[in-house]
Amino acid sequence: MKGFLIRWAILTIAAGVMVVLLPGMHAVGAPPILGVAAFSLFMALLNASIKPVVQMLALPFSILTFGLLALVINWLFMELASWLALSLFGVGVTIDGFLWAVLGSLIMSIVSGIVSAAFSS
Repeated sequence: MKGFLIRWAILTIAAGVMVVLLPGMHAVGAPPILGVAAFSLFMALLNASIKPVVQMLALPFSILTFGLLALVINWLFMELASWLALSLFGVGVTIDGFLWAVLGSLIMSIVSGIVSAAFSS
């Protein structure tokens, strides 16, 4: 459980940076960090539960498309996390389109890697 909470905190930091840097991402909620935290919670839950299975099932197609299917899967999981947060809690992060989701997932990957490395040191 402690590992999941740490992963959620790291994803919250990464999603906060993503929302600040990208004009196509908007935090919904007052204060905005609640929306970012709710979005990160669902991203962490999805990443821990069903994303590995989906990626394994999609592996042959991902190889055929030279990894472009992975971008689509990331976009779908970001949209699903956004929808779940907004539907269940009324706060979250809205995504203006596929390109913003791709850029957002790149920023989240880089920032979460940096933050993870900083916490593990």
